[in-house]
Amino acid sequence: MASKENIDLLAHIREGREMTQAEKLRLIISLSIPSILAQISATVMFFIDASMVGHLGAKASAAIGLVETTGWLMGGLGAAANMGFSVQVAHAIGANDFKRARRILRQSLICCLIYSLTISSIGVLISGPLPYWLGGSEDIAHDASVYFAIIGFCGIFFQMNGLGSSMLKCSGNMKIPSALNILSCILDVIFNYFFIYILDLGVMGAAIGTGLAELVTASLMLYFLLCKSEILKLVGRPRRSFRPQADIVSNAFKIGAPMGLQHMLMGGAQIVSTIIVAPLGTIAIAAHSLAITVESLCYMPGYGISDAATTLVGQSFGAGQDKLTKSFARMSVGLGMVVMTVMGFLMFIFASELMNILTPVNEIIDLGTYCLRIEVFAEPMFAASIVCYGVFVGAGDTFKPSIMNLTSMWAIRLSLAAILAPIYGLTGVWVAMAIELTIRGCIFLIRLFFGNWIKSFTMA
Repeated sequence: MASKENIDLLAHIREGREMTQAEKLRLIISLSIPSILAQISATVMFFIDASMVGHLGAKASAAIGLVETTGWLMGGLGAAANMGFSVQVAHAIGANDFKRARRILRQSLICCLIYSLTISSIGVLISGPLPYWLGGSEDIAHDASVYFAIIGFCGIFFQMNGLGSSMLKCSGNMKIPSALNILSCILDVIFNYFFIYILDLGVMGAAIGTGLAELVTASLMLYFLLCKSEILKLVGRPRRSFRPQADIVSNAFKIGAPMGLQHMLMGGAQIVSTIIVAPLGTIAIAAHSLAITVESLCYMPGYGISDAATTLVGQSFGAGQDKLTKSFARMSVGLGMVVMTVMGFLMFIFASELMNILTPVNEIIDLGTYCLRIEVFAEPMFAASIVCYGVFVGAGDTFKPSIMNLTSMWAIRLSLAAILAPIYGLTGVWVAMAIELTIRGCIFLIRLFFGNWIKSFTMA
């Protein structure tokens, strides 16, 4: 559970007490560390996961890499629905209205369950033709379809895990979600090893292992949320209605719809990026997918700090403390930029060694290493965009940041990638990515310091 010091400092926010700069920084770091560790462990375990598949050969890596971006799209839509409710919970907690926070939680369980079943059904239905839509060749299409169908079927586990995690984090409890997400990664590796190698199921085994790991983690996450959370637990309290109500659903839509649209169009952009890469061949597809896995070592800490920023900004906003909200926002963004700059420097040095962990194919290692060393220079501004977005979400400001993300991705990255890929191959795609991320970070910083994001959201 949350430490006593964190609980006390979070109470400072709700009660309007003054906080020193040192206390604010300590709170940001203490809330960030568990989430950063979870993100890094997820990346490390994903490394092992990808390495298991990578050692099956370039075709296996390419099969998963082909449909991976569509999986991200589905996950992003689920995350948007979760945040539509959990941000409201953070605001209610900041305002000391715990009863309303639990009312929002009850409704989120029903709404997100229905939503996840719909998204999963769509995923299973499109799994057959999807690899061909993405430009995949016949030799990887079957494995790609099977992998995506299984992951799509397990969508409800991903959704409930994400909902439980975001609710606990917005209540100020970072340790339990982080510990369970680390457990999920460990289970993923164990299950994948069993299904990929012991049962010799290959790519199908990777999908089954991941789905089972999510099932176990989601069950534990909901247990700690509904039975153990001091503020949000429902078990042991008087029974209340789970029926969705117009005000809460309306607010969830106001927050989540722009995020959902963003994830849909950003996921669409990632899919278009995959279509741009696919004609470059199996080696390029595999190098692109595995290099993205390596790069996640850099940006996952940024997402950990972003989680803390969403919690702190959300509770400060709910408490009506504008000055404190801005202070948490700027300090979080600064910390994220420093951490991701250091991680980028380390990635530049060890890029080849990291690629070598994932695949024994020299052509993939060399191409992926070159792309990663291009991307390093965009990491500070990438950090700015990641943490700024978490700040804006905490304040309920999701529409304009979503438009900023979409404009940057579609107008800059994809346009440049389409121009550069036929000339420079995969290297051109990564140059386009680095340029776009740098520009995106700049516009997010401009909005952070000069925009009216703190007053942009009002409850229905």
